[in-house]
Amino acid sequence: MSIFGTIGGAIMTPLYYLTSAALVGWHWVWSHIFEPTSGAAWALSIVGLTLVIRAALIPLFVKQIKSSRNMQLLQPRVKELQKKYGHDREKLAAETMALYKETGTNPFASCLPLILQMPIFFALFRLIDQAAKNQTSHGFLTEELATQLYQAKLFGVPISASFTSANGQVGVQIMAAVLVVAMTVTTFLTQRQLMSKNMPADALSGPYAQQQKMLLYVLPLVFAVGGVAFPVGVLIYWTTSNLWTMTQQFYVIRNNPAPGTPAEKAKAARDAAKAAKHGHAAPEVSLEKAAEVAPPPPPVREQPKRQPRSQRGKQQPPGKKKSPGNKKPPGDKKPPGETPN
Repeated sequence: MSIFGTIGGAIMTPLYYLTSAALVGWHWVWSHIFEPTSGAAWALSIVGLTLVIRAALIPLFVKQIKSSRNMQLLQPRVKELQKKYGHDREKLAAETMALYKETGTNPFASCLPLILQMPIFFALFRLIDQAAKNQTSHGFLTEELATQLYQAKLFGVPISASFTSANGQVGVQIMAAVLVVAMTVTTFLTQRQLMSKNMPADALSGPYAQQQKMLLYVLPLVFAVGGVAFPVGVLIYWTTSNLWTMTQQFYVIRNNPAPGTPAEKAKAARDAAKAAKHGHAAPEVSLEKAAEVAPPPPPVREQPKRQPRSQRGKQQPPGKKKSPGNKKPPGDKKPPGETPN
């Protein structure tokens, strides 16, 4: 156990310093507005910590959105591979991974923000939990600050308390229950927002859609069960993180939706209404683009010219010529009225 404890300490120590640095920095800012020992100062410090972490994860979020969009658009091709290699699972897995590699799609990229947040989540949990139990200092969180964090109360409820450690305090149980419900609901709405608005119809029946549907109900259930043991401060962190995700995802879906999704149709309708409101015509398509999309026009058949009825019988059909033997030389013509000898 000592070996695992040493390894765990080596991993968590840098996270303690990283988490406590942002937490203490924001506490220093809010201490100029609220009392340093107040729950408002520490609760807002946790919110600030959340914003710092989520802002640092924006590049990963962009990568997650791109990977999720590619996974959606590749579902028709994945279905073709399933029909072709459904009898051979090894071949199907190899061809599917080759398709992902060819298109630069990482099927695990959608989990990266959540995976990278979990160690920071546990570091914050340990900071608050140890401060609540032993007023233990970690990283830049000194013993004095740990004691302040332990004693800080928000609306009369210690932010270091949890639903399971309420000891019959109704106020703690109510606040913890409200935050657990808020964390669960925001987790569910975030996943549902992605599936209902930014997934094409073809992607709603494939294995990727089944995975998303499973996560839609499993993740909120997991957080709801585990959330009763989280301190109020940790619940504030997770709920704020979910709200950030919902807002960020709403902006991306609204302004850059995936092709063939309800969000894309809604954006086209908004653009058309906006253009009509300002009196602008619909966007014109270039000649090159139109040539790529529209089929070439059929050849125009030339209509024959109208001729008098007297000349219609004299006109030879095209391509037909008189033979030279039928022609008479000019000298053979006889003047009118001359009889042959």
